[in-house]
Amino acid sequence: MNIRPLLDALELQEDAARALADDLRAQIDDLQTRLREAETHLEHLAITRTTVTGLADRLPNIAPEL
Repeated sequence: MNIRPLLDALELQEDAARALADDLRAQIDDLQTRLREAETHLEHLAITRTTVTGLADRLPNIAPEL
């Protein structure tokens, strides 16, 4: 029995699966980078909120003119 065609077909499937795994790893790397950037942005926003709130607490209470 000649199993060469079967082995060739298996190799094609392995190559395709390997390429897919490589592509998914690249997507994961990109998503991890984007996630880090988003988390950093959230941290900066939280710092800004804390700063603005702290400054607002120091402002005198002035009634708005009507």
